Amino acid sequence: MSRPRKAKPLRTSSSRTAGRKLISVAAVSVALVAGMTSSVAVAQAPSAKSDAAVAGATEAAPGTVAERLIVGYKSGAAEATSNKAADADAAAKGKEAGESLDFQRRLGSGAALVDLGDDLSKTDVADVISEYQADPQVAYVVPDRLNKALATPNDTEYTKQWDLYESTAGMNLPGAWDKTTGTGVTVAVIDTGYVAHSDLAANIVGGYDFIADTAVANDGNGRDSNPADPGDWTSDRECAADWEAQTSSWHGTHVAGTIAAVTNNSKGVAGIAYGAKVSPLRVLGKCGGYDSDIIDAITWASGGTVSGVPANTNVAKVINMSLGGGGACTTATQTAINAAVNRGTTVVVAAGNSNANAANYSPASCSNVISVAATNRAGARSYYSNFGSVVDIAAPGGETRTVESGGILSTLNSGTSTPGSESYDYYQGTSMAAPHIAGLAALLKSASSALTPAQIESAIKTNSRALPGACSGGCGAGLADAAKTVQAVTGGGSTGGTTFTNTTAVSIPDNGAAIESSISVTGRTGNAPSALQVGVDITHTYRGDLVLTLVAPDGSTYPLKASSSDSADNLVTTYSVNASSEVANGTWKLRVQDVAAADTGRLNNWKLTF
Repeated sequence: MSRPRKAKPLRTSSSRTAGRKLISVAAVSVALVAGMTSSVAVAQAPSAKSDAAVAGATEAAPGTVAERLIVGYKSGAAEATSNKAADADAAAKGKEAGESLDFQRRLGSGAALVDLGDDLSKTDVADVISEYQADPQVAYVVPDRLNKALATPNDTEYTKQWDLYESTAGMNLPGAWDKTTGTGVTVAVIDTGYVAHSDLAANIVGGYDFIADTAVANDGNGRDSNPADPGDWTSDRECAADWEAQTSSWHGTHVAGTIAAVTNNSKGVAGIAYGAKVSPLRVLGKCGGYDSDIIDAITWASGGTVSGVPANTNVAKVINMSLGGGGACTTATQTAINAAVNRGTTVVVAAGNSNANAANYSPASCSNVISVAATNRAGARSYYSNFGSVVDIAAPGGETRTVESGGILSTLNSGTSTPGSESYDYYQGTSMAAPHIAGLAALLKSASSALTPAQIESAIKTNSRALPGACSGGCGAGLADAAKTVQAVTGGGSTGGTTFTNTTAVSIPDNGAAIESSISVTGRTGNAPSALQVGVDITHTYRGDLVLTLVAPDGSTYPLKASSSDSADNLVTTYSVNASSEVANGTWKLRVQDVAAADTGRLNNWKLTF
């Protein structure tokens, strides 16, 4: 009887463990729960002018009606230079709108500041704005918005956490923390367990040790309620004939710190969802961990029942799994993931550290998860990160091979075998990228508790931004942006819930003219998003022959895919396009051309998700 396979943590070497043999492991892919198995998604037409759009134009801050407007006049208009003319214009427009307006002063930009008076409703402000907008001499009119300082933690090592705040390739967390910190959400970290750390302890809640094999457990016993990490050090040839000795990784503690290290405590690092709690579930020990233990941990974390294990009193709405191994997703693992998602738990997994197609790894080949590729400090795909069509999003995973500070700093322990003193260190890996997304998922769930796993994934992908660096092979929708995503679910942005689909199949001629397929988009307001999702399903025996282009309603073109030497079959993936300069409504086209001989194909369907 063959032994069940093991999974391993997904961290690549850091300066602390230089010279180790890397454990190449993979991560999970994802398909949206909503519409995942159907080729047709229903397009829901929103109202002509959404409440969020009206609010954005009339509020000084969320929930606060504007009391002043900034009015810019076109060059040549008398009001552009004359305060008297601007005052008269304000009075005239106020009279038309039934309000009393007052010119306040001229701004340094030349615009006029106009006072609206007291006790105006959003509708009243909208009426005044409409009067200005109808004037051909007015270049723009916007509310005088109220700004405030962004939340910046006082943690002593925060300045080293480039992954949280740097404008180039950070996740833009400070803008999200003004609205949510993850309060009320528990994140299950299915990993090596937890070693005590004062910068994390206050956010740790009860977990479980799911390792049944005592040789793997390394703590002298099997399953129990103590998820403490005793260390996962190994000796030469202990796990395989060519195995090289490794010191303890304290992997689960590093992952947990990224998610929810205690913040604003004047010490150490800041956590992404520092108001959330972490439930450590131990499944990885010496030489890795078994699928059977991981499946039980997934089930229990999400509120399911596991024989012989007490009921979970800290049910998680987010699961992080920075682990994996080679091979296809098994039915057993997929069943556990599906059940967790159906119970309302978002499952986030690392894409793997083998610089290979994540589709060839498990649980990367499973569905219903958010798979995360790693980026470096320049915003390019990290050299070790897996890639491909199953990857959903990218997040900082770091690189330490050139400079240690290019890694991800988090909570750790100095012990090389058993626990020593608490510490902090830089690690790199998709293991470090995944908890960035798990933390963001916790922020979103805290901000809007009704969000489903599918809506959380869609919001993260739709509100991502283009990678500032290169990603050969595909890194999903782009680089996750916390502030933009949180704004989307709290009002004033897009959560990406509206999908338009064309399911009419079109044959692609061999080495012939391009074919086009159209989608009519209606009921949208304003422009398309900066991360418009273009999903394609193409059958083709040599996909490197294919060239794909998105054509906007005004005829502008956006290259999606160039020809290459990729000999694999079929193209089922999602591209992210910055289409923010395009009006959303209108006829969009997908242009597909086979540019080399000997292979034919078929466009089965494609979709646009706003």
